[in-house]
Amino acid sequence: MKKNTEKTNVMRILEQKKAGYLSHCYIDTGAVSGIEVAAALNQDPDQMFKTLVTTGNSHDHYVFLVPVHKELDLKKAAKAVEEKSIHMLKSKDLLALTGYIHGGCSPIGMKKPFKTVIDSSAKNFDTIIFSGGKIGYQVELSLTELGKVLRFELEDITVSGE
Repeated sequence: MKKNTEKTNVMRILEQKKAGYLSHCYIDTGAVSGIEVAAALNQDPDQMFKTLVTTGNSHDHYVFLVPVHKELDLKKAAKAVEEKSIHMLKSKDLLALTGYIHGGCSPIGMKKPFKTVIDSSAKNFDTIIFSGGKIGYQVELSLTELGKVLRFELEDITVSGE
């Protein structure tokens, strides 16, 4: 696997806030989905999180992190952010709203801060792994270190019964 020599804005923000992290690079692996990225990096898919952006009835936007092999439960997610209902943001609107493209969206370094909720399963791990802000890059850090750069809540927000 190619050595990660490039720094993304997410990595720069983490360093600026003195948050300890590890970076992972999966360029040239052909991995596209979160499950493929987990396999390419030889990581537990329960520990790897995807970043999902939603819109509530109020037209406010919310960010959710869920394990790559699970789905966001829209009802649980709406309850977590005190909305009547929420829906997924359309891919075509992602770049303008967050500054990120589909597949490279990170909860760190978005154009504006949005309320962020991480699935409560994250507390089962010493560290979690999520997008480094660019396709081909992931960052790994503890929830404590993540708290240095991002305000978030932990809630049960995935579809149960898996």
